[in-house]
Amino acid sequence: MKLVDEIFEMYKGKIRGSQEDLDMIAFTILEQLDHHELLEMVKELSEDELAYFIRLYIVESLKGRLERLEDTKPFYH
Repeated sequence: MKLVDEIFEMYKGKIRGSQEDLDMIAFTILEQLDHHELLEMVKELSEDELAYFIRLYIVESLKGRLERLEDTKPFYH
C-alpha cells in the first residue's frame, strides 16, 4: 500500500517499532482523514491488499471480543 510505504520512509529510524509507537502513528494519521478519504484509500487497494485488510479487521475484532468476554468471566480458584 502506497500509504504504508510513505509512512515507513517518513518514520524509518525514528521509532522503535513497539506496538505503542505503531498505534500512535496509525491513530495520528487516521484522525487526519475523513470518511471519503478513507474510502478512496480502500478503492486503491489491490485485491490481495483488500483481502489482507479485511482479514486483519476480522482477526482483531474477534480478539477484542474474546478479551472482553474473558474480562467478564468470574474467576474461581
